[in-house]
Amino acid sequence: MKKTYYITTTLPYVNAEPHLGFALEIVQADVLARYKKLQGDEVFFNTGTDEHGQKIYQAARDEGVPTQKFCDRYAARFALLKTALNLSYNSFIRTTSKDHLKAAQEFWRRCLANGDIYKKNYKIKYCVGCELEKTDSELTAGRCPLHPNFDLELREEENYFFRWSNYQQQLLQWYEQHPSFVVPPKRFNEIKKFVAAGLQDFSISRLKDKMPWGVPVPGDDQQVMYVWFDALVNYISAIGWPASAPSTPLGASAGRHGKFHNWWPGVQVAGKDNLRQQSAMWPAMLLSAGLKPPKQILIHGFISNQGQKMSKSLGNIADPIKLVREFGTDAVRHYLLKYIHPFEDSDFSMESFKEVYNADLANGLGNLISRTTHLIEQNFNGKISIKKIDLGAAVSHLISEYKFNEAMKKIDELMTQADQLLEREKPWQMVKTNKIMAAEVLGKVAAQLVFIAEQLQPLLPETSAKIKKIFCARKIKKPKKPLFPRIEDNI
Repeated sequence: MKKTYYITTTLPYVNAEPHLGFALEIVQADVLARYKKLQGDEVFFNTGTDEHGQKIYQAARDEGVPTQKFCDRYAARFALLKTALNLSYNSFIRTTSKDHLKAAQEFWRRCLANGDIYKKNYKIKYCVGCELEKTDSELTAGRCPLHPNFDLELREEENYFFRWSNYQQQLLQWYEQHPSFVVPPKRFNEIKKFVAAGLQDFSISRLKDKMPWGVPVPGDDQQVMYVWFDALVNYISAIGWPASAPSTPLGASAGRHGKFHNWWPGVQVAGKDNLRQQSAMWPAMLLSAGLKPPKQILIHGFISNQGQKMSKSLGNIADPIKLVREFGTDAVRHYLLKYIHPFEDSDFSMESFKEVYNADLANGLGNLISRTTHLIEQNFNGKISIKKIDLGAAVSHLISEYKFNEAMKKIDELMTQADQLLEREKPWQMVKTNKIMAAEVLGKVAAQLVFIAEQLQPLLPETSAKIKKIFCARKIKKPKKPLFPRIEDNI
């Protein structure tokens, strides 16, 4: 029986266009999904859109359109990422779907039955950008440091609360028993320290007359669920939870992939601003509902724009779809995987993007393929013996450790070796005196490029397929168009 592997991204809010920060997250998840498929595992890859909460309600109201219509429009734009970034996910869940609503309500009932939901009056400072309560210690100059352009709201109302405080010791014990639960260790240490300092129960509902856009609370038509409580349930509703549900958000495809217990627990990919929700709130909620916490949570950093965090609320985002239209899918994947650190904050600029595109892709891999195919076509009529080579698991272990940047650099080393072989042996000169030896050299270079293509399969799948097609053809020909056309300075 095949091993199963479930991976999911967070669900971005549909209050603005997709941005490069989420593109990073979903490309990382895609690499892992493709890698596991290549390892022979059966993979379920989930993503989608988070469509409830005050941010979305306010954005729709500001535009003067019905909230569901607003969600439909932006969900469609996030769905465009599948083609733009060549993603392999097989589930796109929307939290406004009927099946997800049923799952969220059932999850609520189970936590309630376990005695972990109660009602009380409360007064808090609330950041609409984070959709989270904020303590004074989390603020900078009286504002949320992640959303300084939002005014904090003072809220006082009667809501339902989740007994997070009941799960401090269980969470700490879980962390102790699962030392790689959160990656990287730096983020794991942060959440362990946070939980060890004590947990405060958190609000999980909102008054419907103030904020009606949410999942109705079972048994109370005056309240809707807090967006985080509802949205987190997508990770299990996407794979058919609860088992008694008549259908899942995947419709017919869910039956092909089996039931909830075939997939859960899974791996979750999230940004560092989701650390508390993903690795402490959500596991506690799962324990309350009688379910296992996730298998592992991968936390990535932010992408900044000239040192400032890139975010929709700050208006300094880079549009991944626009980048793809200008430079191609794998040019964007290449930059995200190689030049954005898997765990730490990294900076993006169009200048650096164009610079590395030319250096690594146009003048690097693209030029190497162009030179090699030209020599084979010109001197051997496109026919040459290419013996399959095995240079070992060049990038496999690096991907399994989430070191995407090091995996890309390892492939650079392989390309350098092939390029150095050409420069050292000079087959364009050798062919004049020893055609057999020249053919062997070019055959070795071609074999190395095929090996590189195999290593690129989970990382740059489009480029991998193109290289294989070139060198596995009956007659090898120089591509009519460069794989990566050089970007001129005036672009």
